[in-house]
Amino acid sequence: MMTLRWLDMLVIALYFVGVAWIGFRFSRRQTTTEAYFVASRSIPHWAMGLSIFATLISSITFIAYPGAAYKENWNLLVPGFMAVGVLLVVGTTLIAFFRHAVGMSAYEYFERRFGYGARAYSALAFTAGHFSKMGFVLFTITTAICGMTGWDKYQVIVGVGFVTVFFTLIGGLEAVIWTEVLQGIVKLAGVVVVIGVLLAIMPGGAGAAFQLAAERQKFSLGSFDLNLSQNGNFWVMLLYGSFWYLQKYAADQTLVQRYLVAKNDREALKGTALGAVLCVPAWTAFMLVGTLLWAYYELSGEVLPPHLLDDKGKVIADRVFPFFLTTKIPAGLAGIFMAALMSAAMSTMASDLNCLSVVGVEDYYRKLRPNSNDKERLLLGKFIVGVCGAIAVGIGAFIAWRGESALKLYYAVTAILSAGLAGMFLLAFLSSRANKQGLWIGIVVALLFTAWAVLSSPVTKGSNIILNLHDYNYTWPSVMIGVGAHVIVLVVGWIASYGFPAPSPITHSMTMWGWLEKRKTLPLDKK
Repeated sequence: MMTLRWLDMLVIALYFVGVAWIGFRFSRRQTTTEAYFVASRSIPHWAMGLSIFATLISSITFIAYPGAAYKENWNLLVPGFMAVGVLLVVGTTLIAFFRHAVGMSAYEYFERRFGYGARAYSALAFTAGHFSKMGFVLFTITTAICGMTGWDKYQVIVGVGFVTVFFTLIGGLEAVIWTEVLQGIVKLAGVVVVIGVLLAIMPGGAGAAFQLAAERQKFSLGSFDLNLSQNGNFWVMLLYGSFWYLQKYAADQTLVQRYLVAKNDREALKGTALGAVLCVPAWTAFMLVGTLLWAYYELSGEVLPPHLLDDKGKVIADRVFPFFLTTKIPAGLAGIFMAALMSAAMSTMASDLNCLSVVGVEDYYRKLRPNSNDKERLLLGKFIVGVCGAIAVGIGAFIAWRGESALKLYYAVTAILSAGLAGMFLLAFLSSRANKQGLWIGIVVALLFTAWAVLSSPVTKGSNIILNLHDYNYTWPSVMIGVGAHVIVLVVGWIASYGFPAPSPITHSMTMWGWLEKRKTLPLDKK
């Protein structure tokens, strides 16, 4: 454990003052839901892009990516390629479509296509998944920060959570986006600092590290065999990334809401592209950190302490990076990295809080109170931010108290509930014949498949199986569960739709084919 010097504390203090000031700066503008939820649709594309980048680079990335590269290779980087790949395929159509098809919530589209039940289900699936994520990203930062400072883990969780809730509640999405601009810059500075330190202290220099890593195939992206049942297979991870980012771009409120804040369709596309392009080199940098960590301890011959080893004497990879930060980062630079780590948790949490507020107000409250006025909805939106923030802090503290295993069952439940959102979108967008009866049959089959796969396989690597069916357990890679659910909703929903009457011809306008026809008639200032 190291003691932070005054310069480190100053960096951290300036960072917190900066995000709080941004919250105050934009608080006076939050007088309508249009301002609070979509920033009055006035954000420049470069700020929108940095916001997307900051949202996607979470505190989990800070720990998981270096840990994966230290333990094995760069296979975990493969899904990230599809952040750009999927955008190249669907970006020009999808982003503009959402800007014209919905008001504030991504799930409005499912109601217009399949009825309110589909909207309520998709909004619930989004909510369940993001609640668990917020608590976990808060917990993740305690490993490194408390190891470096000796601070109490509960105080770190509550402190970071309080500041995040504060600027999100008073400043709305506009404050979230502009703090994420700051946070994106801080994150880049943090990873550059760590790579710089590693290269500076590397025995034999950078050349020795890269040569050893190449010899041990530490830069490998995985096996290229066409075997989708193989863990760590390049094609498995690429397929997983394709559906993951399709779901992010098409059925995740955090990204769809970013499309809506831009001034026009072109600005929205440029901002989304900027965010995706920034993420890939950032993820690569975190993988490089893990590889350089491995090379450093191999070349230096330093013996890792017992608390970094499991019962079999093997290194617990996720713990090495925090240990390195604790023992090797010079005072003065530690504050930059800690600010970066805090910003990683805060940007993800702030974005989720505002999105959950939109979902609560737009997808549920307006249905219960259709005659409510905008002032009431704005007040409720702020209330939801406060309540959800408090719950997220509680989840983070609960994980810190009981350990990560305490949430294994919860993760299993949320994985089941969130099954098939990308498949829902594909069914709605690509097929004019698809109807709500077919969709629900597809959803039920996907839920059954996901429940079987999740419950009959380890929730996390090395954990016990919740429902052991022996010869009938799910044995494929866990990342293929989501892929299977999306495909099931799409295929089963499409086939089942033919057993029921065709939907109204008006639904054609809500498909890709109808949108392409409509887009030709839009005036230039709307594109």
